[in-house]
Amino acid sequence: MDLTFLGTGGGVPSTKRNVSSIALRIESGETWLFDCGEATQHQILSSTITLSKITKIFITHLHGDHIFGLPGLLGSRSFQSGESDLTIYGPVGIKEFIDSSLKVSGTYLRYSLHIVEINQEMGMQLGDYEVETALLEHGITSFGYRIIEANKPGRLDVDKLKRFGVKPGPLYKKLKAGGEIEHNGRIITADEVTGPVIPGRCLVICGDTRYSKKTITLAQGADLLVHEATFSKDKETLAYDYFHSTTVEAASIAREADVKKLVLTHISSRYQEEDLDRMLDEAKEIFSNTQIVKDHDSIHIPQHSSPKI
Repeated sequence: MDLTFLGTGGGVPSTKRNVSSIALRIESGETWLFDCGEATQHQILSSTITLSKITKIFITHLHGDHIFGLPGLLGSRSFQSGESDLTIYGPVGIKEFIDSSLKVSGTYLRYSLHIVEINQEMGMQLGDYEVETALLEHGITSFGYRIIEANKPGRLDVDKLKRFGVKPGPLYKKLKAGGEIEHNGRIITADEVTGPVIPGRCLVICGDTRYSKKTITLAQGADLLVHEATFSKDKETLAYDYFHSTTVEAASIAREADVKKLVLTHISSRYQEEDLDRMLDEAKEIFSNTQIVKDHDSIHIPQHSSPKI
């Protein structure tokens, strides 16, 4: 699993930061997009992401800096011969926005577009991934998404299989998949020759929000939490009034949720490059494993290690 940050700025773009969008590449080769602010497709041109590989787009909320890039991206995906289905998930109103934009502009899509409106907290099973939503605290409906990868089968005990006389090949594959085989007159089950299951990875991507206990619940134990930090710690009142978070508030959530790593994004354009070290230090005082990302930064989420038998 790899995250690429296409836009890490706040409500308006700056020369250093575009508005919000994050691409998640999963093992199947698909790309899932989280938010699609204006000029997201331009940011993609400077990345290794391919429009045709984007199969799902998750919208956290309907403010323009999170959705104004959608019509252009959807049209370009069609122009570039993208023909596989695409599904968009987002708050109620996202369908009207997309349908109106495509209709008024006369944009024809060569692929099937499916739109799923979310009107409550829910869970979805999407292939090998479970996606949970939580309603956060913003001026309008804003969701956080928890993406949970399915557990993987445990490590095969090759030495034991050799003692049983089982040679590498299709029988190994069947056992690895959790099945059983018959060999030399005996049944060998996967449980006999595999170690503990390998837990799937978990990441949480939040939309714009104030400090919220719901985020702590959503992020509990995650490998990675992506959280907004629109303001530095001295702007706590301003952050609250505008339904946003500070560096310290985001770090406090990461600590209370016992996540492994915190990534801060949605940085207000009021802050210059020289301000970032101070903002990072503020967060690290609360939660040490914190990173402030820039546009085009990528973060790999490694698989959990396989326990040795």
